[in-house]
Amino acid sequence: MDKQAQNAAGAAAPVAEVAEHIAHALEEDIVLGSLHPCQRLIEDELMARFSAKRHAVRDALALLERMGLVERKRNVGALVRHFSAQEVVELYEMRILLETQAARRMPLPAPPPAVQQLRALQQAHDDAVQANDVRGVFRSNKAFHEAFFGLCGSAVLVQAIGEYARRTHAIRFGAMTSPAQRERSRAEHHALIDALQAGARAQLVALCRAHLLPSRDAYLLAHGHAIARDAADTADSEETGADFGGRGQALA
Repeated sequence: MDKQAQNAAGAAAPVAEVAEHIAHALEEDIVLGSLHPCQRLIEDELMARFSAKRHAVRDALALLERMGLVERKRNVGALVRHFSAQEVVELYEMRILLETQAARRMPLPAPPPAVQQLRALQQAHDDAVQANDVRGVFRSNKAFHEAFFGLCGSAVLVQAIGEYARRTHAIRFGAMTSPAQRERSRAEHHALIDALQAGARAQLVALCRAHLLPSRDAYLLAHGHAIARDAADTADSEETGADFGGRGQALA
């Protein structure tokens, strides 16, 4: 949105709508690495950037804080959230549990209309990757995952998956901005669709799990941490898989 359009929008839109627009723009900046962990979000700068009132900016920062993307520190203000190695491992353990459980619940083989919808969404993602359009990659990737996990049939599970995906936005930026990782993600999306269409549940579950690891590992390495294979990579262990898997099959 250009400056003139921002001014017009800011003048006409309700505060809540302006705050949401600011929050979504900053959310993308965090995912794409334009804003880094521990970077301060200064109200005056945001007011100038978005031509917004202070209370709209504060509401946007409060929304980002509730989403787990921003933290507030006394005498410092709002910062892009930084994660310890343990927090990264634990967040991705939860994502692995939730997303592999969704894969266990999906009806297989997937209905042809669902497969067609995913292929259409993935074409938009392919195009964005090919064009090196990182914001387009983020948006099309989000649309693909929402439709994909929507096939599990549980609104509560889908909501939890979305919440934990947002909470790891500040972790995912390393993978999102790497051309090699974007290409890898694109190829994995096609493999997920193929497994859905073929009815290959074990492959689908394994792909969902593997799809999460590059962003986790990139963040740990970028911040000087060893990759905690023994912790996170055993999150989908045989014991856990049997527990969740049995219930998932019964519900599918």
